[in-house]
Amino acid sequence: MSSPTKKHLDPLVPLEGPWKAVGTIHSPFRQAVGAPVQPFAARTHLGGWDPIAEALPESPFVQEQGGRGTLELLPRWQEALADLEGFGRVWIVYWCHRGPKALAKARPGAVETGLFATRAAHRPNPLAISCVRLLGIRGRFVHVAELDALDGSPLLDIKPYVPAYDSFPDVRTGWLDGPGRVP
Repeated sequence: MSSPTKKHLDPLVPLEGPWKAVGTIHSPFRQAVGAPVQPFAARTHLGGWDPIAEALPESPFVQEQGGRGTLELLPRWQEALADLEGFGRVWIVYWCHRGPKALAKARPGAVETGLFATRAAHRPNPLAISCVRLLGIRGRFVHVAELDALDGSPLLDIKPYVPAYDSFPDVRTGWLDGPGRVP
């Protein structure tokens, strides 16, 4: 996906609507330029993440290699993490607080395409979802890898990834069926 020019970037997109943040995402990526475009790209970012040698801290921890970061939940939501550690992956829903302005067309490569047929960041409602690897939970800190969110993004929700519900490998993928296409 081509990088948006500076004139398209909002310095800060306030969290608006009926939802409330349940926490904050701590990420090694402070700006969109150079950040992984999707979680699969974070998997191999700077050589990929190493299995954790050190104990996971009960505090935020970030590492650019492999897109390691921390989801810091508000204290009132700590007990909502019960039983989540048994899952290998989780979906995170977050607000793109540094997202680009909405556009009707996007160019995720050489071809201009309708926005809703892409995963481009130029959304009218700057919501994002990412399926990240769950490394562990310490108190109210959820440590993850393969994270593509920017640092400071408001975390709206966490849901377990369940392959029986979340994987549909035999579906059509529209214009992406061509060689070398990036969503």
